[in-house]
Amino acid sequence: MEQSFLILGGIFGALGVAFGAFGAHALKARLTPERLETFETGVRYQMYHALALAATALALAQWPGASTLVLAGWLFVTGTILFSGSLYLLVITQRRWLGAVTPFGGLAFIAGWACLVLGALQAR
Repeated sequence: MEQSFLILGGIFGALGVAFGAFGAHALKARLTPERLETFETGVRYQMYHALALAATALALAQWPGASTLVLAGWLFVTGTILFSGSLYLLVITQRRWLGAVTPFGGLAFIAGWACLVLGALQAR
């Protein structure tokens, strides 16, 4: 499982850099400052959680079979898709209802961090 999380973390990280560059160059002239800031928030949280996935992969390599760590990784994946993905789509499509999805991604992030802590405590 650690290999999957490391791969997904790498993919999310690479896409975060690409989306950040896209926002800074292609979207800057097309979006209001508020919408650009929303897009950048999605990129920032995607990058944070790409690193969290890498940390989860390393923790799983250290403590194989820690199911709480596996759950943390999947919560980080889910959170990235829901949180960052909804912000990207909200900015690009201007579909305001997508803003209702974003908090579920935030909750997944919080739960993922909690599971990371619990997994480390259980592995001691």
